[in-house]
Amino acid sequence: MFHPPHPETYRDQLRAFLREDWGTQDWTTAAVPDRPMTARLTAKENLVLAGLPMAAEVLRLACPAITLEVPRGDGQKVLAGTEVMRLRGSSHGILLVERVMLNLLQRLSGTATLTRKFVDAIEGTGARVLDTRKTTPGLKLLEKYAVRCGGGVNHRLGLGDGVLLKENHLAAVGGIRAAVEAARRVAPNLVKIEVEVENLGQLKACLELPDVDGVLLDHMDLNQMREAVALRDRSGRRLFLEASGNITLDRARAVAETGVDFLSVGALTHSAPSVDLSLRMD
Repeated sequence: MFHPPHPETYRDQLRAFLREDWGTQDWTTAAVPDRPMTARLTAKENLVLAGLPMAAEVLRLACPAITLEVPRGDGQKVLAGTEVMRLRGSSHGILLVERVMLNLLQRLSGTATLTRKFVDAIEGTGARVLDTRKTTPGLKLLEKYAVRCGGGVNHRLGLGDGVLLKENHLAAVGGIRAAVEAARRVAPNLVKIEVEVENLGQLKACLELPDVDGVLLDHMDLNQMREAVALRDRSGRRLFLEASGNITLDRARAVAETGVDFLSVGALTHSAPSVDLSLRMD
């Protein structure tokens, strides 16, 4: 079972989405009679579901009198032709929420579906798939939830969830040691510190610093990753290694088999195609 964010954390976004879609008036819906109808939401392709609680919240905000049946759950794989949801009630109400509901479900399920492809590709290696902060403004919390529905792992929900010292941070403070020491002084004790490195020399510097919890291997080739894993293992340090940069489905397994702990995949949230869902009333 996947535990979604509390509706209070995304309710304002849903209201904004509805206002944006409605504009001043829905002249098309106003032109047809309002009567009790049933609508069925069907998958048009094989996919992994994500966003059903958000769709239900859209309905509650816009037309709470409509009843909703949801036989499937987030994180579940469904085949093309599967009925995902059934709505009963006012035809006007269903038409008013249709597009916002579909847009959310198609986008979030697209993220979950792509994530599951990466997770399946590296199955058995021991590595895990991470998301990034390359998310859609206003949808970050929901897109990261969709990653979890697909079997992935969230990196940071926000900047306050961890320290990630990248090349610009290192340049600003004067190197890895100075940056790590400064981060440890200001960050709470339970916040982990991760450092992005571009070569094995930088990795060796991190292995000498006890406050480093993890290292991001930026755009390293497979041989460099294997050597990085070997260096970490010989050091006796238990810091985690995260591979990042050009992690495609085609090369995901090869990267995971180098022994890294995580694969960081920005495409999960910035490039996942929306899935195909259809809502039909009768």
